[in-house]
Amino acid sequence: MITAQQWNRTLLARQHLLERIDEDVIEVLDRCVGLQAQDPRPPFIGLWSRIEGFDPAEYDELLTEREIVRSVVLRGTLMVMDAQDARWMRALAQTRIAAITATNHKLPPGIEALDVVDAGREALSGAEVPARALRDLLAGRWPSVPPADLMAVIRGGLHLVQVPPRGTWDGAGDPALALLDDWIGPGEPAVVDDEARRDLIRMYLRGFGPASIAGIQTWAGLSGLGPLVRAMEADWELARIDGPNGEELYDLDGLSVADGDEPAPVRLIAPFDHIFVAQAATDRARIADPDLFAATSTPNGRSPGFVLVDGRLAGTWKADGERIGVDYFIDPTPAQRREADEEAQRLAAFLAS
Repeated sequence: MITAQQWNRTLLARQHLLERIDEDVIEVLDRCVGLQAQDPRPPFIGLWSRIEGFDPAEYDELLTEREIVRSVVLRGTLMVMDAQDARWMRALAQTRIAAITATNHKLPPGIEALDVVDAGREALSGAEVPARALRDLLAGRWPSVPPADLMAVIRGGLHLVQVPPRGTWDGAGDPALALLDDWIGPGEPAVVDDEARRDLIRMYLRGFGPASIAGIQTWAGLSGLGPLVRAMEADWELARIDGPNGEELYDLDGLSVADGDEPAPVRLIAPFDHIFVAQAATDRARIADPDLFAATSTPNGRSPGFVLVDGRLAGTWKADGERIGVDYFIDPTPAQRREADEEAQRLAAFLAS
């Protein structure tokens, strides 16, 4: 049995949100199993909130040296992660990504997705192509199809990366695209099929466990993992834990669980951070009351920054010029408000650096 407080503090400890650590960027990216990166800036904030003295130049170097990549991986979402992990995770998710693309971006009769993908592959082979140029090329060949649908088919059928300077700290301008195998070198996925699924489960639990099967599947964007999770438990690789409200949770066998009384400092969490986003409702409850999280939803699907007070969602933040504005959902104590103000000042200074 794990208490609600233990479940909360265990997540924060594994995500380095109880205490910033002095660790390499790529190690923290691995612990987070990548960071959502459809906007270039949130990954920097996600690392700032976890790494003591985080230097964006270290991230930029990893990106330009092609050790990490920004590409569509799990859930069909643009993420930044270790380049080799991106290769096998995309392969694992490809069937699901293709199905979502076919459902959401239907092509007119007589136009085959395979032909669009082949045209994209030909245009991108051995090159770094501005996304706008690729869009224009496709629109010229299939003028009756919305260009956004053609680009979606390309992204769904090919493993592309957004190449620097897009995604770097000072990078600006329109994105340019390349094929993953051209960018990092050709190769096969390190793991495939059920062994890849097992690795994904291990990595998620290491960074986010204990978690429910629904929590693992929601984050991964995959279904049917229940039998595999239970098989890993039968093999003594995973341990089953009763949650505070009777949830059936799983964790890597032997990983420690927090005592539950660890102090949790105020933290300003990046937009789209995975401790909130891509979580099953049961698992998100360990860190956010459902009604409070619902209040963070926006009509256009944009994510605000999140504010943690005593380890739980307490408000949102946004950059307003040279300052960080915080909107509270709770009535913080004077001490908590001062701590939040100090953290906001540190974040503002970081963003202005």
